[in-house]
Amino acid sequence: MNNRIKHQEEKDNPTKSEISRRDFFGLIWKSLGVLVGIEVLGSITAFFYSAKNKSTTVAKQLLEAGPVSSFGMNSVTAFMGGRFYLARLQDGGFIALSLRCTHLGCAISWEEKRKRFICPCHSSAFDINGEVLNPPAARALDYYPVMIENGIVKVDIGNLKERNTFNKEQLTYAQ
Repeated sequence: MNNRIKHQEEKDNPTKSEISRRDFFGLIWKSLGVLVGIEVLGSITAFFYSAKNKSTTVAKQLLEAGPVSSFGMNSVTAFMGGRFYLARLQDGGFIALSLRCTHLGCAISWEEKRKRFICPCHSSAFDINGEVLNPPAARALDYYPVMIENGIVKVDIGNLKERNTFNKEQLTYAQ
């Protein structure tokens, strides 16, 4: 009888070296929680650290489009590698329009017959200035700055400008 009492006491009071299944799984979950916390803290720290080190100045990425004389009045030339259309308006002004629709970013195309840009996805339409003719696009096409140096048209493809509407100041003229 003495052995049975001793065995029951061992069951009720486990020694320090024994750990229950419940305690074991609790320890695993706590360890996983600490690891997740370290990962989250590391991600947040990396996010803020990388934002501090980013330069706010963007280097110009000039793409040479060609001589001024190679672009006729009221014409549009596609530069798919540069992701823009170069339009020369009737008054001689140049504007480089993004080939992405401002609605959802679909690639637009130029319809020469109707003298407009059209989005094949949702039928937004834009005039040669990039101004909205037909919604759902709510704002004009974005544009890239144009420079003319020594009779050569250059487009800064590293500096996309958002706009709501067309403004004459967005045009560049040959001197």
